Order: sequence, then structure tokens, then C-alpha cells
Amino acid sequence: MKISELDRKHKFFVPYFPLGYPNLETSIDVIEALAKNGADILEIGMSFSDPLADGPVIQHATQIALSNGITIEKTLQAVATLRGRGVTIPLVLMGYHNPLLAFGLKRFVERIRAIDIAGLIIPDLPLEEAEDLLAVLGDIPLILMVAPTTPKERIAELAHNAGGFIYLVSITGITGSGSSFALNLPDLIAEIRQHSDLPICIGFGIDSAQKAAQTADLADGVIVGTHVIKAIGESDNPVGVATALAREFSSALRR
Repeated sequence: MKISELDRKHKFFVPYFPLGYPNLETSIDVIEALAKNGADILEIGMSFSDPLADGPVIQHATQIALSNGITIEKTLQAVATLRGRGVTIPLVLMGYHNPLLAFGLKRFVERIRAIDIAGLIIPDLPLEEAEDLLAVLGDIPLILMVAPTTPKERIAELAHNAGGFIYLVSITGITGSGSSFALNLPDLIAEIRQHSDLPICIGFGIDSAQKAAQTADLADGVIVGTHVIKAIGESDNPVGVATALAREFSSALRR
């Protein structure tokens, strides 16, 4: 399913969860529960040893995933398992550039096309250096990020080249940092709207369903990573927590 096929009459709930945390089988079960209980799009983490954009909670989870032996190959196999279990919503892979280069860009894109991946987020890959990846991606969207510090000229360039949705970073910093949202978010959204009609999803710093609903009033959806990982990772019933979380956030965003 493509992101463009989603109904934009309600706000999107986009949880993030890394495959392999706390172990591979549990992570597959958790992602399935999120997908089947309210997530509109799912951002699946491909763990990397140097995740520059991630805060301590996500870094801890991805390090555990790596210690459990997660790889790009196992990640793709797990996504295929999710598709086999009836997960049909758009799945977006989030990861870093070096593992994709090591795996082989053409090979990687062939594999993600076969499992119906709806987009890629590669936070350490500047648009100017994405030519090789874009050349093989074809119609698979590269989701680009706009930050509070992004100049207007750069926003226009990113908006014109983005696909799927535009990832609007709500703070200056890393995920889960607890900083207040940038005061210029409404201005940033207005600027993006001048150049693109893609959905705008706001991420970083959203740690409750109430905050998600308030944030989504500004845009088309919210991305929730640190809060999801922390709640699930601290539970003895990760699938139950994932189910409840998805229902809570989905309900708040549809009111």
C-alpha cells in the first residue's frame, strides 16, 4: 500500500519501532500489533552502530537489536513475515546510509520492492549525495526531513524532491530529548505547503496521546518513537502494551 492511498480526512499515527528489540520475534509481534490496532504508517528501524539522529532510548534499543544479531537481511526477512501475517499498511524503513551501501543499493531496492516498502528515511544522507540511491529507487519514495533551522531556500528544494510524506522535525536536537517544540513550526508548515501537497508528519518529542492530538492539529500526522519504545521495552507484556498504545493514539488522532 502506498502512502498516497491513505485517507487524509484523519490525522496519521506513525509509530517507530526497531526490528530486533528486545528480540526479533517479539519485535515482529509488536509491529504487527501496532499495525493492526491503529497505526496508519509504520516506521521500522534498521539498526546501526552509529545512529546520529537518535536519542538514548532509541540508541539503547538499537544496540540491543544489534547484539541480538539483527542485520539488513534479517530485517527484510522480518518485514516479509509481517506481510505474510496480513500487515497491509504502508511500511517505511528508517536507517543509515553505510549499511545500505554495504548490502548493495540495487540489491536492497530490489528486495524492498518485493515486500512493498512504502518509503525510506535515511537521516544521514543529504539530498546532494542521494543521486545513486534515487537512481535505483524509482517510484519508492525517499522521505526527507525539514528541521526548525532549515532555510527557506532549502525547504523549497527538499519539498520539491521529497516523496511519501515530509518529516518535520519539531525540535533542534535528537529524538527523545524532551526539548520544547520550535516556536516557528506553524511558519515552517506554511512554507512547506507553498511547495508541496505531500502530507506533513511531525516527529521528535511526542510522548503522550494528548500531545500527539495537539501536534497533529498543525499538520497531517505525528511520528512517535521514543515513547513507544520506552513503554514497550519496560513492559512484561510488550504486545499488550503495543496494542493499547496504538488504540490510544489512534483514537486521540481521530477525535
